[in-house]
Amino acid sequence: MPLRLPDKLPAIELLKKENIFVMDNSRAITQDIRPLKIVILNLMPLKITTETDLVRLLSNTPLQLDISFMKLKSHTPKNTPIEHMMMFYRDFEEMRKEKFDGMIITGAPVETYDYEEVTYWDEISTIMKWARTHVMSTMYICWAAQAGLYCHYGIPKYPLDKKMFGIFKQRTLEPHLPIFRGFDDVFYMPHSRHTELRREDILKCPDLTLIAESPDSGVSMVMARGGREFYVTGHLEYAPDTLDKEYRRDIGVRNDVGLPVNYYLDDDPSNRPVVTWRAHANLFYHNWLNYYIYQVTPYNINEIY
Repeated sequence: MPLRLPDKLPAIELLKKENIFVMDNSRAITQDIRPLKIVILNLMPLKITTETDLVRLLSNTPLQLDISFMKLKSHTPKNTPIEHMMMFYRDFEEMRKEKFDGMIITGAPVETYDYEEVTYWDEISTIMKWARTHVMSTMYICWAAQAGLYCHYGIPKYPLDKKMFGIFKQRTLEPHLPIFRGFDDVFYMPHSRHTELRREDILKCPDLTLIAESPDSGVSMVMARGGREFYVTGHLEYAPDTLDKEYRRDIGVRNDVGLPVNYYLDDDPSNRPVVTWRAHANLFYHNWLNYYIYQVTPYNINEIY
C-alpha cells in the first residue's frame, strides 16, 4: 500500500526518485475505487493451463479485478473443449465497444510463420490497434510481444538456429521504473521460442525503451507509451512444470530443441525443476496492476482514450 503524506512534503519527490510510491492527501481523499476490468486474449493452445497461470499471478494483489476472456472469430482452437470456449470466452466483435483497464495478449505457436501468413493476422492486428484507444495498459507476451512490436513499430523478428529454451538471467536497464519496484539487479525468466528480437532494432526506435535484457536470451522487456504497452519476450507466468512438459513433448520429435538450460536440478531431467522466477513474476504483475493501471486509469472507464 502507498505511504500517505501531507501535500507538498519535500520527501514525496525524493521518495519517488527512489522508486518508493507515495500519495499526498489531496489525491488520497479524491480517490474513487471500483473493480479493474482486465481482458485476456488467450492465443495459447492449452487455454485452461494458460488461464490458470495468468490468474494465479493476477490474484496476488489486494485489488479487485474483473477478468474477461477474449477469443478470435477467425480461429477455432483445437485443444480446448468448445463448451469451455462458449462458456468463458467472447469474440472480439462482441467486446470491441467496451473499454478495459488492462489487457494481456498471450503467445501463440505460430512464430516460425511470417506475420502476414498467420491465418488470423488481420484480426489480431486490428485488436492490437483497438487496444491503444480502449485499454489503459496492454501486456504482450512472447509471440504477441514480437507481433505487437511489428504491428505498431515495424520491428522485425529473426529465426534462431536452436530454440531459446530454459531459464535465463535478466538484468534491469531502467531500475527506477515502477514496474521494477522491489526487483533485484538480476532476475530470472523462462523462455521458449524459436525467434528473437534484436536490441539494435529496439534502440533505433525513439518510441521504445529497452528495460530488461539478458546476455544469453537477448531482449526480454520493452516499454512504450509511458507504460501503456509492455512487451515481454519470455514467460514469467509459467508454472514450475511447463518447460518440463514441453521438453518431454518435443524430445526425439524436433532436432532444434535441447535440454532446457538452468532448469533441472544438476541439469538432470530425472530431477525436479528448480523454480527461480516466481517471486519476480508476482512482483512484476503486481507492479503492473498497481502503478500502470490502478494508479492512472480513470474512474469512469469510458474516459480511457
